[in-house]
Amino acid sequence: MPENHYKLFIINPGSTSTKFSLFENHHEVFNMDIFHDSSELRRFPTINDQLDWRIQVMDKNLKEHGISLTGVDAIVGRGGGCYAIPGGIYRIDERLIRDTREARGGLYHASMLGVQMASIYGARYGGMLLMMDPPVVDELQPMARITGVRGIYRRAISHALNLKAVARRHAAVMGRRYEDCRFIVCHIDGGISVTAHELGRMIDGNDAGGGQGPFTPTRMGSMAVTDVLSQLWDHDPAEVRTLCSQGGGLSSWFGTSDSTKLHRRMEEGDKVVRAVWDAMIYQIIKSIGAMSTVLHGRADAIVLTGGLLRFPEIQARIDSDCGWIAPVYAYPGEMEQQAMADGAMRVLEGEEEILTYPGKSVWDGLEGISAMQ
Repeated sequence: MPENHYKLFIINPGSTSTKFSLFENHHEVFNMDIFHDSSELRRFPTINDQLDWRIQVMDKNLKEHGISLTGVDAIVGRGGGCYAIPGGIYRIDERLIRDTREARGGLYHASMLGVQMASIYGARYGGMLLMMDPPVVDELQPMARITGVRGIYRRAISHALNLKAVARRHAAVMGRRYEDCRFIVCHIDGGISVTAHELGRMIDGNDAGGGQGPFTPTRMGSMAVTDVLSQLWDHDPAEVRTLCSQGGGLSSWFGTSDSTKLHRRMEEGDKVVRAVWDAMIYQIIKSIGAMSTVLHGRADAIVLTGGLLRFPEIQARIDSDCGWIAPVYAYPGEMEQQAMADGAMRVLEGEEEILTYPGKSVWDGLEGISAMQ
């Protein structure tokens, strides 16, 4: 254990929840995970409009539980849609807050509130303000970026913080280093990321923030462009954006993203819920198959994480249909709070350098390559 005693406050806004924790060094002493139904969130025209309301929810719960943030050493806010950057731990500054609030990296998701919330609490209580491994961590291999429209590139938008934390943990369980392994790692919750990890880098995966890949409790998932044009052409752009990030998937079908309620309806015999639920799992399985080809069929493991793994049939289905690719392992829930606290401790103990947010994307495009003329 470190000789010094540090107090860390961790803030993690998600598409359907606000999680916040108090750590003493590496030990979590307080945790809250507050669920927000999509029907409640739709009261706010934009995600940024949720900021004051989520702060009020946090303040209320901190007060009710007698939690004081006086003397906090570091406040870590989950990163959001700033410009795509390499993985690491960054100091929260005004440029990072601005670019995240304005979704300069193209990610429109509740995680954009994390650095903003950290800044508000930092103004009240002080402490070092940090962000670690935001969803826009970009380690894609070049082939994974190129699309069929010149000048438009695929983005690396995923649950990077949890995906990397779980991958490192499973590598340690195997007695190996993350940097020496090849994994297919899936975060399955309000949003779903399916990613290929090769030797310590996420070289491919779905754009989870943009609604690509499997549909989820809150996201529409991949659809043919012709279907989007024919069915959504006359819709307000803000409504289409909501379908991509908040009101699609199970929420679009049933008016709620509460998976527990929907799973109960399914168990009680609702055949429509059953059909849509099974289709969501089916799409996850297809995406895992795609990532196996990215790794040339040499995955060491398929590693599952996320809140929806509290329903055992999800792991069972994936194991049944994908176990021939690689062994399937599950770490239900997520490790994001611990990962952010551990990162803050490495900074406070001088083991890892704080990075400065560069204010530009890690990827500049192919336009400058003469071979593409």
